[in-house]
Amino acid sequence: MGAGGPRRGAGPPDGGWGWAVLGACFVITGFAYGFPKAVSVFFRALMRDFGAGYSDTAWVSSIMLAMLYGTGPVSSILVTRFGCRPVMLVGGLLASAGMVLASFATRLLELYLTAGVLTGLGLALNFQPSLIMLGLYFERRRPLANGLAAAGSPVFLSALSPLGQQLLEHFGWRGGFLLLGGLLLHCCACGAVMRPPPGPGPRPRGDSADDAPGEAEADRAGLRLREAPPGGRTRRRLLDVAVCADRAFGVYAVTKFLMALGLFVPAILLVNYAKDAGVPDADAAFLLSIVGFVDIVARPACGALAGLARLRPHVAYLFSLALMANGLTDLSSARARSYGALVAFCVAFGLSYGMVGALQFEVLMAAVGSHRFPSALGLVLLVEAVAVLIGPPSAGRLVDALKNYEIIFYLAGSEVALAGIFMAVATKCCLRRSKDTPPSQGAQGGASDTEDAEAQEDAEALPAGAEEPGSLQALEAPSPGAGPGEPKAEAELGVDPESV
Repeated sequence: MGAGGPRRGAGPPDGGWGWAVLGACFVITGFAYGFPKAVSVFFRALMRDFGAGYSDTAWVSSIMLAMLYGTGPVSSILVTRFGCRPVMLVGGLLASAGMVLASFATRLLELYLTAGVLTGLGLALNFQPSLIMLGLYFERRRPLANGLAAAGSPVFLSALSPLGQQLLEHFGWRGGFLLLGGLLLHCCACGAVMRPPPGPGPRPRGDSADDAPGEAEADRAGLRLREAPPGGRTRRRLLDVAVCADRAFGVYAVTKFLMALGLFVPAILLVNYAKDAGVPDADAAFLLSIVGFVDIVARPACGALAGLARLRPHVAYLFSLALMANGLTDLSSARARSYGALVAFCVAFGLSYGMVGALQFEVLMAAVGSHRFPSALGLVLLVEAVAVLIGPPSAGRLVDALKNYEIIFYLAGSEVALAGIFMAVATKCCLRRSKDTPPSQGAQGGASDTEDAEAQEDAEALPAGAEEPGSLQALEAPSPGAGPGEPKAEAELGVDPESV
């Protein structure tokens, strides 16, 4: 896998070892999204043992989700500095250690620090690198790959929720946390799978003696952004914050913030809502499994649908439609009390939730370009973390104060529906209008002026005839039969030009 490794054509391989990477990403996504929701099965036992209210107990899942999202920039920097595999191995150990230590907790604060902070950080150090590596291996099949990887969330949710209920009944919450900590060690095995794809050849500086092994891996993966100062010596930029000035990124970030305020609330409250409605504990836990079963089908199907040639350029509108469907489902089911009505809600919620999960990262990569996806992903997750710290805890506090779940579903549904409306309107009015304006000489292929300047600096820093894999020069090189405005995506993290 070093400089003397096998050569291949430019662009991701769309297969090969990528299928093993996809399988590992499936497992990591399942743990990252399914685990914080499955922990809610233990909330009633925690409330009884610690004498706490629901809002205080719900902070365990909220902190876990906030760490998953809020440490996005840190994860981006670590991946760029050390590579995906070492970061994921350390993350798996931290996630497991957090749950093991949580089994010995005697106060809620200790649960916040162990199950919340430590396990959440470990999941974050696995989740983001797995998505980045998935993009390195897939381009033409990327929507399908994203959909299949995202299916890990419902699969694990449908398995972890009843598993947690069984562990709670047989071993108590302490024994359940201990066994779940051992289960999280599988993240280390998934991290070991994440080898970088073989590059097109030796790089002028990527594998030099001055670079650490993780830096060379990041170079081959196309993750490091470089700038050439006036002296000609390059300096490394570990996080590209200039992506915040991109209008498409701004629209996506606002959409994700509004979405995260309400998207996770129904899933977190569902089990306890059903129990308060008189549903037996086992049947209440099975409701999350129903959501998971429908979600399993929805995510790969939606990923395959988004990959169709006619729909892929309009994936942002498909994403906004999924958000509006999810919000309307919450609004229409706020008064559901019978078990049949709750099952119908779970089916509709699982379908729309699966569509959102399958499309969210495909939309981001199409919006900012694959070469800026690692930095954009970290920053978006940070924005989402703020919303996660506001949404579920506020919902739990309202439940404690009002003793009524109806208003919670109305609020959550309104926030998610508003996110979908904003995404559609902003894409139509703002982004489409900017695309209709004639591009400048150096901005073909949707690249910004900042990117063009960086590309020019990189071209001057490289020796004559040497072209950096994953650079904007490769991304903007026209194909033999393409017109002047049709760039050929040949970066290591390739992206379909029609989808950008």
